[in-house]
Amino acid sequence: MPIRLHNSLTHKLEELRPIVPGKVTMYNCGPTVYSSPHIGNFRSFLFADVLRRFLEDQGLAVTQVMNITDVGHLTLDDVEGGEDKMEAASRKTGRTAWEIAAHYIGEFEECQEKLHVREPHHMPRATDFIPQMGAIIGDLLEKGIAYEVNGNVYYEIDKFPEYGKLSGKVLDELEEGARVAVNDEKKNARDFALWKVDDQHQMQWDAPFPGGRRGFPGWHIECSAMSMHYLGEQIDIHTGGEDNVFPHHECEIAQSEAHTGSRYVNLWMHARHLLVDNTKMSKSLGNFYTVGDILERGYSGLELRFALVRVQYRQTLNFTLDGLVEARRAIERVREARARLVRVRDGVEPAGADDLAAATEAAQDGFTAALAEDLNVSEALAAVFVFVNACNKASPSVAAATAALQAYERFEDVLGCFGPEPVADAASAAPAELLELLEQRNAARVAKNWGAADELRDRITAAGWKIVDTPSGARLEPN
Repeated sequence: MPIRLHNSLTHKLEELRPIVPGKVTMYNCGPTVYSSPHIGNFRSFLFADVLRRFLEDQGLAVTQVMNITDVGHLTLDDVEGGEDKMEAASRKTGRTAWEIAAHYIGEFEECQEKLHVREPHHMPRATDFIPQMGAIIGDLLEKGIAYEVNGNVYYEIDKFPEYGKLSGKVLDELEEGARVAVNDEKKNARDFALWKVDDQHQMQWDAPFPGGRRGFPGWHIECSAMSMHYLGEQIDIHTGGEDNVFPHHECEIAQSEAHTGSRYVNLWMHARHLLVDNTKMSKSLGNFYTVGDILERGYSGLELRFALVRVQYRQTLNFTLDGLVEARRAIERVREARARLVRVRDGVEPAGADDLAAATEAAQDGFTAALAEDLNVSEALAAVFVFVNACNKASPSVAAATAALQAYERFEDVLGCFGPEPVADAASAAPAELLELLEQRNAARVAKNWGAADELRDRITAAGWKIVDTPSGARLEPN
């Protein structure tokens, strides 16, 4: 089945046609490590993770690069404004920029693990690629596309007529002073920095290009250098959040294509912003959540992942705490359906004669079709839960249960939010005293002593277990 993805450059759905048949190169804009990662960051990161998983599911060999920005990202969201985010964090905390980077890189990697993100093949840090940035900057200076003033090097956007083709911004509309502070060094207010000189900046390097002064790189040049180092001059897919479109990705295109003389990226893909309680996430509004905040509230990484991937990446996702409760219930529905199938397959629960072949095939086909059409996770999940209902209504044979479990294993492999296959008999791990309470509760129900049965159930629940009633009897499972 062909895979069609929305290209932010052309505003159209386009069939994925890898540069090298059977292989996909993918670059994902990663974190700027100046603070704890928040759930808005992870909407974009998880979208990229599901994309990679699905491409691999479809038999494509993916090489994924996600960068870590530990220098050069400025605090204002225009082409050139504010101070380096790492420096700003250093000033506020009293720690060095290097210490801040090390701390938050570690925190980001922990969050990746807790949210079950498949590890990218390469996670380069910008500070390790200064020479590669210098090679591009030197080439742009030599071509006359970049210019130097007082040691600062700027990209002259008037030398790249296609500037604005990704964001749709027309240069004449980008008036000086509208969003960019006036800088008399620049030929055009929208020229962006490739290299900056600042004696107060903690992170500095000897200029990695001829005739340059000691300084540090601009944010945009970093991704071009790291992408080309690992993936070559032209790549298949580049992803990020919609806030990356301008200026970051627009500048990436300009400097990369001026450097190589060829197209930089075939498919640009951008995730929409995350809303929280239908408003933009803000600390002042009290609706700003880091990943750690959510986990500290008692929700699991699987539940947070489900809540963040459940809506197609180009649709607005409204995050709520109630949505996490819904995620918990949804995951539990899948887990219970899988657990019953495991018991049938492994002979713990009697098998029936029902054939789930048609339902299994429909679920597999619906799941694939939804994701092949611009990674529509919402529709893919709909196919999964239709399948859950079919499984719950059936009395499957061993063969049917085995085939259904293989389908669930695939759904987990692609979406990553349902967890591992349950064990055949969770009750075997329950403490002996709880199994005794379960027997007492069963006896109370037979005697129609409902009050005693409810009291015994509550004692089991308080111990962290729950009773699951099935046609073949009651069992205990961890709550």
